[in-house]
Amino acid sequence: MFEYLLMIFNYMSFKRVVNLIKAYLSYYISILIGRPFVWGYPPILMIEPTNICNLKCPLCPSGTGQLKREKGYMNIATFERVINEISPYTFMLIMWNQGEPFLNKDFIQMCKIAKSKKMLLLVSTNANVLPNAKEIVEAGIDRLIVSADGASQDTYNMYRRNGVLQTVVDNVESIIKAKKEAKTSLPKVIWQFIVMKHNEHEIEEIKEITRKIGVDKLQLKTVQIYAKDDIYTFLPNNPKYRRYKITGDDFELKYGIKNRCRRIWTQPVVNWDGEVAVCCFDKDNDFKIGNIQQQSFKNLWHGKEYNKFRRQILKDRAKIDMCKNCGEGVSLKIKNKG
Repeated sequence: MFEYLLMIFNYMSFKRVVNLIKAYLSYYISILIGRPFVWGYPPILMIEPTNICNLKCPLCPSGTGQLKREKGYMNIATFERVINEISPYTFMLIMWNQGEPFLNKDFIQMCKIAKSKKMLLLVSTNANVLPNAKEIVEAGIDRLIVSADGASQDTYNMYRRNGVLQTVVDNVESIIKAKKEAKTSLPKVIWQFIVMKHNEHEIEEIKEITRKIGVDKLQLKTVQIYAKDDIYTFLPNNPKYRRYKITGDDFELKYGIKNRCRRIWTQPVVNWDGEVAVCCFDKDNDFKIGNIQQQSFKNLWHGKEYNKFRRQILKDRAKIDMCKNCGEGVSLKIKNKG
């Protein structure tokens, strides 16, 4: 945790510190007065390079083909438009949403543009279609999350369908080797293992595998389910690996739903086509905010539609369907000892 905070500190300018304070103050003031108050820019921004994926994961709307939005790739012009506006104030860029970011042919260039603006860069990948490891290291990515949920091909492929575990291992080993050759500690490689019914027995084995590979961290994460059938198909048997409490054949988040959401004041999303989404849980962009091609990001961030959504959050968040299954205020990571 200290190392991560130190990494953040390295990307902080005076403007970014002031903006960070403004963002959190406006969030807490909004809770206090019961209506939206927004100051400055978001300190963190999620950008979607693409909503297309090479895998067919059964709980992912991209993988199952259930995503209703048009599919495509963000172009450099759209990326630069938003980065040029927000980079003086926004210190962290999360480069994923729905889809595999490395499928965008311009993705490495996007990373380099972000780094030229001295932004903290987080990337998540399934690591099946990566470019040359040297390119990844030279792109300046700070944290590379590799999502792979199995210690054997059979187990891994039960969720990461169309994926090859050995390809993931080979790619990660190549990145670690390239880091050593470049004499750099970046990117920090985080192996993310979503704990599910079919793989919870492999936790100790994946600890050993990732230790041998030499990743910087193994991160265990709870699975997000969507339907009652998912309880029996995907939810782990061990309750400590769940984010839900089960009543009969129904489920709900362990910690309930409060009328507040930090993300809506600090971490919006710009999708591949320039459409702004209120957060990453609005997968189909159901809450229309506007497009950065037509308006400045600041106007959209402070605009009528965004504040209408914030008002509902403060009034009765439980009435918003996607909020009923949101990770806000829920511990998504599992403590990993040993």
